[in-house]
Amino acid sequence: MIDAVKRLAERLVETHPLRAADALQIGAALVAAESEPETLEFVTLDSRQAEAAEREGFRVMHI
Repeated sequence: MIDAVKRLAERLVETHPLRAADALQIGAALVAAESEPETLEFVTLDSRQAEAAEREGFRVMHI
């Protein structure tokens, strides 16, 4: 699973204006969602991370 998260995080950093740690969190969430992000809600305090997660298909709770 770690390799899958790392590959996704690398793609996310190239696609969105994210810091590495934020990309890793979204990558891990994508792995947890089994590539069906619409099945999970992503919670974050960071607006850039929220926007990227939303673009990746998550329902986002931005608090």
